[in-house]
Amino acid sequence: MKKIVPDPPLPDTRHHAFGKCDAGHPPLFAVNPNINAHDALVHVAEYLRSAYNVGYKALEHTDETGRSLLWASLHGIEMAEGLTEAMLEGIESC
Repeated sequence: MKKIVPDPPLPDTRHHAFGKCDAGHPPLFAVNPNINAHDALVHVAEYLRSAYNVGYKALEHTDETGRSLLWASLHGIEMAEGLTEAMLEGIESC
């Protein structure tokens, strides 16, 4: 059965500053407002993939104690990436 009323569009991004430090100045970076949610999620997926790849490469240069911590971070990145990809697939299937 087809929906009579389509789903509302996803909201766009809002301004969000990040890159805070305790140097007494405003944050260095910000997400621009009015970016399409789908486009933003595509970038999130790319950033997560890059973070995973860098972390995985870092395993080669880490001692045994650090490896377990790094693996925990990699698993968290992988879960966030899976959720992001699932959200994108859901959006793209509409």
